[in-house]
This record gives sequence, C-alpha cells and structure tokens, in this order.
Amino acid sequence: MAQSAAPPSRPEPLRIRDARLDECEALSALCLRSKAHWGYDDDFIAACAPYLRVEEDCVEKGLAFVALDHEDRILGVCQLHPGDAPAGTLDLLFIEPDAIGTGAGRVLFQEAAQRLREAGDSVMTILSDPDARGFYEKMGADFIADRPSDVFPGRLLPWLEYRL
Repeated sequence: MAQSAAPPSRPEPLRIRDARLDECEALSALCLRSKAHWGYDDDFIAACAPYLRVEEDCVEKGLAFVALDHEDRILGVCQLHPGDAPAGTLDLLFIEPDAIGTGAGRVLFQEAAQRLREAGDSVMTILSDPDARGFYEKMGADFIADRPSDVFPGRLLPWLEYRL
C-alpha cells in the first residue's frame, strides 16, 4: 500500500515580546531598512531617521515590542505612545523587508490595539506613510484626513483612527 505524502507543514505562530534596551539601535535600523524597501532614496531616509527611532524610554515603559519567528528572529517592531484618554498613538510599526507578508504586521498591530485598550484608550491614532495606508485600512482603521508632514514641506500623510 502506497503511503500518502505528509501534509505541508504550517509555519509556527509568531510571538511577541517586549523590546530590550540593548536592541534600540538595531530596531531603529530595522525601521530604516523597512522604510527604504519602498523605494525611498538615501536622502529621504536620512531625513526620516530622527523620527524612526525606537526610544529607550518607550522600551523601559513596555511600549516597544517585537514580533519573533519560530527561530527567535526579529521580524518587526512596534512602538506606542499612549495618550490622554481616549486616544493613544501607534508611533512605529515596521517589518523587515524579507518578512513583509508573513503576518508580522498584523500580529504587531493586534498587540498594539490590545495594549492601548488595556491602557484605557478607546482609539488608536496612526499617522501613516502613504504606502502603508492600505495595510491599516485592511486592519480596520478609518482614514480621517491627510496631514502635512513634519519632515517634508508639501508632503501629505494619511491620518487614520482605529476604534479599540
């Protein structure tokens, strides 16, 4: 009797853990690699760099966290800024370019929503890169308006809100 082929293995689920202080520089570099993946030139990335930093105080407060694969490789990073209720902010959410499409963004977004909900917020605000707007809308966020960039005069960024 012939043996049937084993079913294809499923990837192990991604895990979340808090970022560590010794990872801030590496996680900030991940943010820049992820941003550059979308075709921005070196000058653009350099201008964005001060705004795409994983901050030590956020790490110390448990507001920065990472998604890990089954081999404990960091696939992405997220940083929050809880606000005065009812709104907190999704400050950073970036994925390693070779991990885009693995579900890491979805897992980080869901974790961000849960953490802000637990902090007492009822809305998560998101000032997004135009290339990421579709992702956030797919997650259920609503586009509110375009807002001017703090970095590039004349550039507009989508402002979205996600009801927690």
